[in-house]
Amino acid sequence: MRDIWTVKYRPAKLDDIVGNEGSIDTMRKLLRSKNLPHLVLYGPVNTGKSSAAFAMANEIYGDDYQRNFTYFNASDFFEQGKRYIVRDKRFTRIIGTDDPSKINKSVISIFKEVINEYASMGPLDADYKVIFIDNAESLNSDAQHALRRMMERYTATCRFVLSTTQASKLIAPLRSRGLQLFFTHVSDDKLAAFIRDVADAEGLPLTNDGVDALGYHAKGNIAKALHTLQLASVSFGDETIGAKEIYDSTLLDRSENISHLFNAAVSKDIIEGRKAIDALILEEGMSGQEILLQLHQMAINSNESDPVITEWVIRMADTDFYMTEAANERIQLEALVVRFCQ
Repeated sequence: MRDIWTVKYRPAKLDDIVGNEGSIDTMRKLLRSKNLPHLVLYGPVNTGKSSAAFAMANEIYGDDYQRNFTYFNASDFFEQGKRYIVRDKRFTRIIGTDDPSKINKSVISIFKEVINEYASMGPLDADYKVIFIDNAESLNSDAQHALRRMMERYTATCRFVLSTTQASKLIAPLRSRGLQLFFTHVSDDKLAAFIRDVADAEGLPLTNDGVDALGYHAKGNIAKALHTLQLASVSFGDETIGAKEIYDSTLLDRSENISHLFNAAVSKDIIEGRKAIDALILEEGMSGQEILLQLHQMAINSNESDPVITEWVIRMADTDFYMTEAANERIQLEALVVRFCQ
């Protein structure tokens, strides 16, 4: 079975992480001081926040880090709700059923109970345990206030690491409980060097213009570059991979549901648009910003006139802004379908 390269090349240690030297150096110093505070890692999608959290846990606890490191995805809780909760075996004892229709508790109540239980359990052979909550911007105000109280109550035996693409959505008391570290996409030079190392390790004949094309496509997003390069390696086998092969792979990388959503937006078909949005968010796990970026690329590459494309891009830009202020990406995407061709 072929390994997924974003997993295969995920850094095991902080020293293996490409870019974000300032934040990574701060984390390294905190580990050496043995005085790790709560952390808030913020920045765009796929900038290494989760990788840094897992690498940090590996350095603290070693290969058995999962005994003292717990991962939760807030968007799973609050976007998918009870459908997700019944699928996660960790919650079976708490909810007592695998049928979402039989769950009497609210999602927020279950979230509070789960986090409180994990935070209250003492660490195993360590001074403290770490709870990592990804996509923390999905937490509503009630959940954030509850989380703030738990951070205060269990600070002696538990450290919380929050990851978010939108720090402004976190309440000020929650942000103030943790040291905030910013993550961003890597520079073109660092991405190019990393991609060349991966190509060498995989025995891929990758040309310089292929590297440049990957850099143009990924724009500093290592996960995106790895995914596209792996698609190219599968599609073209032992052939030399240049700019054309990378371009062809970017077309393969586009979800059919993106095309479905774009066509629904152009025709203002809200029913089909909702189906595509649900598929992208719930089945493919894409964020609202990732969806907008692919819609933007489809609009730019369409055969419409410049004035029409300009109007589409303006609508998308408005939606991108609204997403930074609102709590529900799905609602904003549905609104985009409605007003796309006004």
